[in-house]
Amino acid sequence: MSSRKVIELFFDVVSPYSWLAFEVMCRYRKVWNIELRLRPTFLGGVMEGSGNKPPGLVPNKFLYMGKDLNRLSEYFNVPLKPPADVPEAMFKKGSLNAMRVERVSRELWRRIWYEDRDITEPASLSEAAMKAGLSDSEIKRALELCNSQEVKEKLKSATEEALDYGAFGFPLVVCHLNGKPELFFGSDRFELLAHCIGEKWLGPLPDKSTAKL
Repeated sequence: MSSRKVIELFFDVVSPYSWLAFEVMCRYRKVWNIELRLRPTFLGGVMEGSGNKPPGLVPNKFLYMGKDLNRLSEYFNVPLKPPADVPEAMFKKGSLNAMRVERVSRELWRRIWYEDRDITEPASLSEAAMKAGLSDSEIKRALELCNSQEVKEKLKSATEEALDYGAFGFPLVVCHLNGKPELFFGSDRFELLAHCIGEKWLGPLPDKSTAKL
């Protein structure tokens, strides 16, 4: 078997499209000959650094996104349900602390994009971590690390790396081919990604036995 191709996924739980990419790439790391590296990153920093505008600031984009997410939820088998106040969840509250806790990403996505619940307070992070299977001691340690300089620098570094690659939003998939990074933005480039790495796109559920989340 040829050496595995390294694929980095830059994401933020405040982005619903990132959740779709996260689930698909996690499914395909068992199917494709790849080494998947998950890169939790601060979307707010990428938007500011690239000069991009959030979809909530463009009325037509915002209206389209609501309808689009309903279709994508069914297609990708990911339980997306936008919160009642999307701009507040995405832009006012944000996800800075949440993105410092990588292991509970799926539960954080579920809270904000399905249950319409908070992801900013320590109690919210603790509950999500508990559902993700972390022990009490692991949760305590994770919350302590959230405010540590080490974790802050790690998130800052990931954000700067994403910008250096040319990021302007998430999800961002960076595939390393022949020593060069190839960028794929969004949750609708998987077929093209498969073509570029010499693999087959088998749809959003490569394993038909994949259970509902």
